[in-house]
Amino acid sequence: MHRQQNFLFVVMLAAAAMTPAAGQEVTPAMKSGNSGTQSAASIPDFSGVWSLPSLNALEPPLSGPGPVRNRSRLRTGPQAGVGDGRQLVGDYTNPILQPWAAEVVKRSGEISLAGEGYPTPRNQCWPEQVPFVLGNYGMRILQQPDKITILYPFDHQFRHVRLNQPHPAQVTPSWYGDSVGHYESDELVVDTVGIKVGRFSMIDWFGTPFTEALHVVERYRLLDYQATLEAIERDAKEHFQFNGITDGLDNGSPPDPNYKGKGLQIEVTVEDKGAFTMPWTATVTHRRALDEPLERACSESLEWYPGKKSAVPTADRPDF
Repeated sequence: MHRQQNFLFVVMLAAAAMTPAAGQEVTPAMKSGNSGTQSAASIPDFSGVWSLPSLNALEPPLSGPGPVRNRSRLRTGPQAGVGDGRQLVGDYTNPILQPWAAEVVKRSGEISLAGEGYPTPRNQCWPEQVPFVLGNYGMRILQQPDKITILYPFDHQFRHVRLNQPHPAQVTPSWYGDSVGHYESDELVVDTVGIKVGRFSMIDWFGTPFTEALHVVERYRLLDYQATLEAIERDAKEHFQFNGITDGLDNGSPPDPNYKGKGLQIEVTVEDKGAFTMPWTATVTHRRALDEPLERACSESLEWYPGKKSAVPTADRPDF
């Protein structure tokens, strides 16, 4: 617990240092909504620890183009019919994919069907970019008047969101991109561009690729308790879900079974003219967490799959 508190303190200090320098040239990022006029009393409270029960987590929208789904399904058991997390076979026929991107997804699926694994940001101990990082089993939101900091339990990842500021005129690509946000009524809108493309960059667990043209907009909203349960029930038809209490403790904080308040839903809109034929949307639905999230550090093993070397960064000499 002390290490966790120290880590959070360091992240908060880092967030305070992320404000742009005076006189920095900027360009508009998106509509400002009522971000300049909304009073502090009317701003929704997203702060605290949230629990996510789903594996992969990008929920298809109720209508319209959505994310790549798993062609491989569980055939038996209480969750028969949902995506099989042991076989990550993305639907390469999804019309959102440009031909080259479809080939990448198809090739990854063939590797998985052969009983092998393929490299992902998670198993290579590399940064999990937006929206891949949303698949963490929960998160903590630190909400301040001029910034939002989001902490994810796996491998000490975190993101900074500057409030009521535009993107720089020239964005230097980075692993999590440049994120700016504002409030629109009861929603937090986060606009992210400049996401760096690396060796293992992907949108989801199916290997769906992206380019540096990637533009992601997240809309955070609170849902009534019943609406939250309904959204999670819809997602349970698509993704394997941990029950939280008995088998989810090592994957993040489980949901609080006694909490009847509001849940949190993120609507994600993805646009990338280099990889996709059209913009598409997905949702990610959280419940309030029972307790503090576990900090999960990547093992940095030199073998991520039997007989195959990982690309985990290693040091030439010890630090001390």
